Amino acid sequence: MRDLITLNCDSCKRKNYTTTKNKKTMTDKLALKKFCPACRSHTLHKEGKV
Repeated sequence: MRDLITLNCDSCKRKNYTTTKNKKTMTDKLALKKFCPACRSHTLHKEGKV
């Protein structure tokens, strides 16, 4: 039931984090503010494919 997703940086488009998401309860795309080591700052990370 839980799908594996990656979190891509919104500014540099790098795949930085992987996590799981329940598709039945969360139908919209996940977006979190996390630290990007490439940008060296906290940026918005959006859900992408593995």
